[in-house]
Amino acid sequence: MSSPPNILVLGIGNILWADEGFGVRCVEALAERYVLPDSVTVMDGGTQGLYLLPYVEAARRLLVFDAVDYGDPPGTLRIVVGDEVPRFMGAKKMSLHQTGFQEVLASAELLGRLPDELVLIGCQPVELEDFGGSLRDTVKAQIAPALEVACEWLTRWGALPVPWNGVGRQLNVDSLSMAAYESGRPSEHDACRTGDARFLQED
Repeated sequence: MSSPPNILVLGIGNILWADEGFGVRCVEALAERYVLPDSVTVMDGGTQGLYLLPYVEAARRLLVFDAVDYGDPPGTLRIVVGDEVPRFMGAKKMSLHQTGFQEVLASAELLGRLPDELVLIGCQPVELEDFGGSLRDTVKAQIAPALEVACEWLTRWGALPVPWNGVGRQLNVDSLSMAAYESGRPSEHDACRTGDARFLQED
């Protein structure tokens, strides 16, 4: 029996900007909580942009976690499939990483190497303007439901996730784990966690 096609599960975003880190926290949790077949690659794509192109080109099926501004109530999950994925990611860009990943998809399509199937599991953010902040509780609560949706798609693609109760695979170093990140960051009183208006003003 042949193995399932290559599947890339990608979390994109910036964990330093509060709910922007939703996608990365989802792939971290997926890797820790499930054992996945060898046909599945789980990756923290961060804000790498076009550096992700070779991985996207190599995949037959692509599942992306991200924080996306749909204009929905904060914390709302939305599942986007197929040709709609690039359009949704570019509809209202929240940061440069979304511009970069939209270019990845466009480049893969231009080269004729876009994955056969695309799925975006997006979450409407609560807060972005908090440098050094973590996920807000409303968004954090959507990690488990997002993983359920991901597992449904992986199962549909022939890559059955098996729940793992032990110490699972760790995508990032200990200091970047959500628990360590949240316990180690300074409070808003002790350190400025917003952008400096002097450098953000437009001419």
